Amino acid sequence: MQHSPPTVSWTNAEHYEPYIGRWSRRVAPHFVRWLDIAPAAMWLETGCGTGALTSAIVAEARPSRVRASDTSSGYLEYARTLLPDATVDFVLERAESVGLPDGSVDAAVSGLLLNVLADPVVALAECRRVTRRGGTVAAYVWDYSNELSAMRLFWDTAILLDPVARRLHEGRRFASWGPDEVARRFRAAGLSNVELTEIEIETPFRDFIDYWSPLLGGQGPAPSYVASLEPAAVDALRTAVYRQLPIGEDGSIRLRSRAWAVRSLVA
Repeated sequence: MQHSPPTVSWTNAEHYEPYIGRWSRRVAPHFVRWLDIAPAAMWLETGCGTGALTSAIVAEARPSRVRASDTSSGYLEYARTLLPDATVDFVLERAESVGLPDGSVDAAVSGLLLNVLADPVVALAECRRVTRRGGTVAAYVWDYSNELSAMRLFWDTAILLDPVARRLHEGRRFASWGPDEVARRFRAAGLSNVELTEIEIETPFRDFIDYWSPLLGGQGPAPSYVASLEPAAVDALRTAVYRQLPIGEDGSIRLRSRAWAVRSLVA
């Protein structure tokens, strides 16, 4: 199984949604309720992806306006179609360079973004810049150390078959993204009074097909890795993963995932 590490693709929103988007949609409402932002607030969401957190903001927080940004035009178009709400502006821009004046929003948030940025502290500092004094900067990221998560089980199995997978294993690459490290990055961006909480969700799969099919979509680290393999290697990996999963008598697979949520009031 010798091959080159794949380039991770983030272009096809329809394939990303069943892979990670559907689970972010379970985390996002808990996150928004925890933030407890007053109604009629102005929100900035960086890295909106397929709109999981955007939808939760609209449904739970009753905002006056949401600026939802991403660097993928395909993901933005998907989110715009899914959430045709007049209060939301979908904008193509980088988290490190937001086109808003200083102190112009009440809350600046992101979901599942910080750990994939080259310099998350720069993005957090930009969130702090555009948030008014007393406003909230907040984010959530997956707990990649969780051994019962769908992603962790996949990578733990892949590295048994392929040394290349060891370099791509998200549990290893993002091992530093525990609560203490996330809080440290907030403080490095000039944010103080940092609060943390954990959000745990169920990630049930109807059957193995429901688990495996999103891994063939080519979106995100694990699917991009699968797409880089030869057919025989994919078959071997599929068999190995199947044997590792806790499959119930009815064929269902019940796993759990956890996210770390962080918030800070701008001083």
